[in-house]
Amino acid sequence: MAKNVALWVFGYGSLIWRPDMPYVCAYWATAHQWARRFWQGSHDHRGTVDAPGRVLTLVPLVNAHCHGRVFGIPASEKEATLAALDYREKNGYERCELDVTTKELGDVTALTYVAPEHNEAWLGDASIYDISAHINTAKGPSGTNRDYVLSLHAALQSQGIDDEHISAVAETLLAMR
Repeated sequence: MAKNVALWVFGYGSLIWRPDMPYVCAYWATAHQWARRFWQGSHDHRGTVDAPGRVLTLVPLVNAHCHGRVFGIPASEKEATLAALDYREKNGYERCELDVTTKELGDVTALTYVAPEHNEAWLGDASIYDISAHINTAKGPSGTNRDYVLSLHAALQSQGIDDEHISAVAETLLAMR
């Protein structure tokens, strides 16, 4: 299947459970030296301009690993997929290439989107409780921020993946109900 791939896209958030793009193959993959964190504001999907939600970005972290999915995009869909992803990730994200490791293919270079600290929607670090409390009340055109977290947590758990940050936020959210 990999021979028909013109672009690899690494998803570490909602792309895991809602890929919404044409792909010819998908594999679980690991980005080494990166951690996912709810440090990016969402004014357009899981929040609003007046009440932004919190969504994921990748941050560099020594000895960390971020498990996600890598999607193989065929040449016939490459430009349309890039345009759709650029639009989807428009709220402070930048394209970034990184190497990810798959069991099936070994290492591949994939495109992903990272929200750098200098972007206007950056919210930054906070305690797990504060992040969870923020997420618990936020909602936007794509639904509640809470559903975003719990859907990702369920998708990771279904694969036996325990991401400490995601699990801590999800467990705190469930305790807030």
